[in-house]
Amino acid sequence: MSALLSLRGVSADLGATHALDGASLDVAPGEIIALLGPNGAGKTTLFRAALGLLAATGEIELGGAPPKTLSARDRALRAAYLPQRPQSIWPISVEALVALGRFAHGAAPDRLGAQDQRAVDEAIEACGLGPLRSRRMDEISGGEKARAHLARALAQHAPLLLLDEPTAGLDPAQALGVADILRAHAEKGGGVIFSTHDIALAADVAHRVLLIKSGRIIAQGAPADALAPDALREAYGRPARLQRVGDSFTAIFER
Repeated sequence: MSALLSLRGVSADLGATHALDGASLDVAPGEIIALLGPNGAGKTTLFRAALGLLAATGEIELGGAPPKTLSARDRALRAAYLPQRPQSIWPISVEALVALGRFAHGAAPDRLGAQDQRAVDEAIEACGLGPLRSRRMDEISGGEKARAHLARALAQHAPLLLLDEPTAGLDPAQALGVADILRAHAEKGGGVIFSTHDIALAADVAHRVLLIKSGRIIAQGAPADALAPDALREAYGRPARLQRVGDSFTAIFER
């Protein structure tokens, strides 16, 4: 089955900074990929390049087509993108924000068909937002806002999810809930690539991990392989190791 996203030798500059250097990866249906690396490593640049949102060299295919050749609607039907710290400056309800995910399907919060409403309801339930659906976005906590934006991405019903730090600001239980959502999407045949600073969470949920530093992918593979001590030290500049604890992982950094 063809990849939902394919990058071959993709590079991008941000001003005078070489932010992405020859990145190559595929995201297959049913696969979860975690993107790890220090601040400023190029993770967000990779997402934006993959979606055709900034100038890049190399070969990019999103659902089998170069993203620059796709309309905004066609891109949205192929991939749902959740940026870091998404803004919601309007005093709209949680349900109305989630319903914005249906724009690519010709719907809007005030004109939802039965299929659209079902998608919104399912996304709200998946993200545990039922009690908050009528609350205004400017009246809920930061973690609740983050889950509402994730629900908006889910309501889009795109096969590929690109999520930039989707668990930032969430408590541990909520972060584990996001992990369950990603697994459920993959089990239905969707693909996921998400960035995070939570090494243990990445190791627990991802089929494959990409470790990036200074715009260059320095390791990739199964979590235990990509997060080997040498790779962690190269990425973060400190001795570190991934250790299994029961059915999960933890990352141990030395002082």
